Amino acid sequence: MPVTHRVGGALTALLAAAVLLSAAGCAPAAPSDAGAATPPAIAERLDDLDAAVAGWSSAGDLATAQVHAEAARNLIVGPDGHGYGDADGDGSVEGAVDRGLLPGLTGEPGLAQPPTNSCVERDVLGGAWTDPAARWAEVTAVLDAWAPDRNTMPQLASHPQRVVGWATLTVDADSVAQAHEYAGHAQLHVDITRAAYTTCVS
Repeated sequence: MPVTHRVGGALTALLAAAVLLSAAGCAPAAPSDAGAATPPAIAERLDDLDAAVAGWSSAGDLATAQVHAEAARNLIVGPDGHGYGDADGDGSVEGAVDRGLLPGLTGEPGLAQPPTNSCVERDVLGGAWTDPAARWAEVTAVLDAWAPDRNTMPQLASHPQRVVGWATLTVDADSVAQAHEYAGHAQLHVDITRAAYTTCVS
């Protein structure tokens, strides 16, 4: 491959990374530090989330998309969390875990606690969790106010909570096209969540 093509490809990749980092609001770490602060349990959970959203976005029918959306939601909220369980009503719990990425309704710690850097505190946790029930009530309020022409998800400071929001909308969706649209939003927030661990300098 000509050198100019390789350089062009590298510049494209760098620009894409810059856009993601801008969305996450985190500065890039030195390449040798990338991913160094990601605890193994977090890395595994993020991989599981990526897989769930990939299945959700590529599903050939609505029921399959809802299975994967349910998994994504459960991976974040955990058994003590907001809406955990068989959301799509098919008789099985997808994404079953012993502990959520975020804290549970009654204060069960999530995998993301304590925050490892300022980006995790801001983008993953979205601030303090001194009142977990109130934090999850925010999700309910945002979903109640949401409409196709009124996207209320940005009101949630926590990007994983926004994934929960899009997953919940998918469980109630009327078409696979809607589910795919919501999965696209969810993937952006999973990417920002990962970037908070891999590219943030506290």
